[in-house]
Amino acid sequence: METEIIAGLIRAGIPGAEVQVTGDGSHFEAVVVSAAFAGLTPIKRHRLVMDTVREQIASGELHALSIQAQLPAEPAG
Repeated sequence: METEIIAGLIRAGIPGAEVQVTGDGSHFEAVVVSAAFAGLTPIKRHRLVMDTVREQIASGELHALSIQAQLPAEPAG
């Protein structure tokens, strides 16, 4: 699976999100910055992002995705 395809799925599921995806073809990391995360716990943020790629994970097309989900005002890291 390509990084841009994953980023596109996340952007489609969380409109307005800033998304950066890196990876090696089977294991990926996504940094997602969105105001949609306001008021959500870290687990709920993670679930929101995972919901955008659930079909690809279920099919085995996407094997592993590490997620960093943050609000625009939060520092990276």
